[in-house]
Amino acid sequence: MARRLGQVGIYCRRALVVLGLAGSGLILQGCATGAGVQAGNADSGIVTPSDETEVRRRARIRLELAAKYFENGQTTVALDEVKQSLATDPTYVDAYNMRGLIYMRLNDLAQAEVSFRRAVSMRSGDANLLHNYGWLLCQLKKYAEAEQQFDRALASPAYLARSKTLMARGLCQSAAGKYDEAEQSLLKSYQLDAGNPVVSYHLASLLFRRNELTRAQFYIRRLNNGALANSESLWLGMKVEKALGDNVALLQLADQLRKRFPDSAEMSAYQRGAFNE
Repeated sequence: MARRLGQVGIYCRRALVVLGLAGSGLILQGCATGAGVQAGNADSGIVTPSDETEVRRRARIRLELAAKYFENGQTTVALDEVKQSLATDPTYVDAYNMRGLIYMRLNDLAQAEVSFRRAVSMRSGDANLLHNYGWLLCQLKKYAEAEQQFDRALASPAYLARSKTLMARGLCQSAAGKYDEAEQSLLKSYQLDAGNPVVSYHLASLLFRRNELTRAQFYIRRLNNGALANSESLWLGMKVEKALGDNVALLQLADQLRKRFPDSAEMSAYQRGAFNE
């Protein structure tokens, strides 16, 4: 479970819809997202240039630089820019959100929690902030608190990234051992975004664990028949086909694994016979 929560990895980087700051680089540990460099208070309407003070303009420019550095993997430089943004304007909520994302990447979860808590306290109705704070709490294994934040985000009628938050809630529920609830969250996420490979993989994995093999086969086959299959999804597909006794499908997946991911850990395990253990 720790691997799945910490490395939803390539699936989230490829497939999640990211809101706000800057593309796929803002997806941390699977499910976090930027809230928007130029986002205003959710209750005050759209911010236009005439609303922006000189102090906020300078803080925003620093934050935009931080987002670019963060996207490029220059995490400590990004952190320095965020610090300067907050030194310029200590009331800048989006900078606290960005700081939380940076600390998550640096695996300083305590500091990330301080940042997200501060952001949420200043803009409590922002579903993106609630989502990020919930995902951070999930990493801290504060599962009940995490679920509360996800539910608050989902309660926002204007929230557009519901599938992403339902997915994160499902992963967190699964980590907490609440498998029935996790299945329902993932199914709802799948209904909203059937093309999200993260949801397909984890839904199939959950169903496989519960020995609901035919249902697991449906989701993992759809994933493995598309362009977003990876070594982990092929490996899970092989296990499902083996459990169902379909050796032809199993060997076809093994051949895909050999051709597409010859250096993967799953291919190494298959070659040494671990699959049959």
